[in-house]
Amino acid sequence: MRARARAFEEESGPLEARLVTGLAKIGLALKHGARREAGARGLSPTQAEILVLLRRPGGPGTPGEVAQELGVGLPTVSEALSPLVAKGLVRKGRSSTDGRSVRLALTAEGQAEAERLAGWPDFLLEGVAALSAEEQAVLLRAVVKLVRSLQEQGRISVARMCPTCRFFRPNAHPDDPERPHHCAFVDAPFGERSIRIDCPDHVPAAS
Repeated sequence: MRARARAFEEESGPLEARLVTGLAKIGLALKHGARREAGARGLSPTQAEILVLLRRPGGPGTPGEVAQELGVGLPTVSEALSPLVAKGLVRKGRSSTDGRSVRLALTAEGQAEAERLAGWPDFLLEGVAALSAEEQAVLLRAVVKLVRSLQEQGRISVARMCPTCRFFRPNAHPDDPERPHHCAFVDAPFGERSIRIDCPDHVPAAS
């Protein structure tokens, strides 16, 4: 019995490889969903992503910042923006502090379109809801560590997470296991379940 168990474990392959396979399947579902939703609205996936980014509080405000967030070149963003402007979804303006800088903003119609597009990944909430509270907390910690590792490798754009923020004080309250960390921005303790992946108040910490 034990020999068969060992053989099964060996044939299953390394755990990390199986985790990557699972993550790839989730990523594929998101990719297909994004294409389907964008196509149904007469948009390209990149155009849909731009609208959702511009909707985010404290999000990118220039074409260059959008390109950095999406991890694509500026020409790709410029090409995607032209139809959005023509459709009246995005408005271009000049910065009040730098007349050479182009600022992007959603029009009222663009805001409504972005709201619709932002809600489509909610199907994942059903999957996450199937996890226990403890499993959700463990998954959040794992996702934060994974995103940070990929960010340090330059594989993904900078994520506005608590661990990379100048206001984050890890384990500042060791006597409080429920809320061991501290946010200096709001001056409040918080726990693992409250760690943010995309915070509008994020300020990058020094290297």
